[in-house]
Amino acid sequence: MKNTIATFQEMKNKGEKITMLTAYDYSTAKLMDECGIDGILIGDSLGMVMMGYEDTLPVTMEDMIHHTACVARGAKNALIVGDMPFMSYQTGVRDAVMNAGRLIKEGHANCVKLEGGAAVTEQIKAITAASIPVMAHIGMTPQSVNAFGGFKVQGKNDDTAKKVLEDAYAVQEAGAFAVTLECVPAKLAELISGKLNIPTIGIGAGKGCDGQVLVYQDALAIFSDFKPKFVKQFADVGAVMRKGINDYIKETREGSFPAEEHTFKIDDDVIEKLY
Repeated sequence: MKNTIATFQEMKNKGEKITMLTAYDYSTAKLMDECGIDGILIGDSLGMVMMGYEDTLPVTMEDMIHHTACVARGAKNALIVGDMPFMSYQTGVRDAVMNAGRLIKEGHANCVKLEGGAAVTEQIKAITAASIPVMAHIGMTPQSVNAFGGFKVQGKNDDTAKKVLEDAYAVQEAGAFAVTLECVPAKLAELISGKLNIPTIGIGAGKGCDGQVLVYQDALAIFSDFKPKFVKQFADVGAVMRKGINDYIKETREGSFPAEEHTFKIDDDVIEKLY
């Protein structure tokens, strides 16, 4: 059955953990969906893991719509969460609603995600008023990397911990159906998860959240530029891919591929008439 925002809320109410991964293409999304993943995030992380940028800031609406539509065609049961890229909603309520609408209409997302707490509550209210569900994202928000002075854990002292908690309450009050907590101390994330009525999805926020999300290239050891502290590599798919590619190169160069079973036949008399 198709997962919806109601599914996520029901899972929180029952104490069932929500599973999410990122995906950016049809084949990967289809595979994840067949495994029974609850939700798929088309994150603006694609800027780094798919496009080779140093951060997420260059990603455009067109990039997000393209990749979200690819995922939506592959995943029929997972909740499809489309990320709103940098400057697609910070410029005002109208832009936020219009761009969220594009992710739904053109990208076929089921909901959108945007970064920020109290500062973006007006955008969250307006988007939800347009019947578009919103997942909020607080703590370490990668689009604010320049303001933070790098990718840093948020909420480690009195003032910042209070701000993360206040942001969590603010986005819930604004109408978000869930909130991602990124790079937040585990005890703080657990506290927030217990206080909120809506589900929390953690990434680098400990096991006390209602669910977890990871960038799939991190989780499967495909992206090798760096490895965040919070990532567990569940399989070394990168090593399998490298072996397969090296074997292909070797067999092609030595002439053992393609073998007879990989080729199509034609009658000899047809060939002879061509000479």
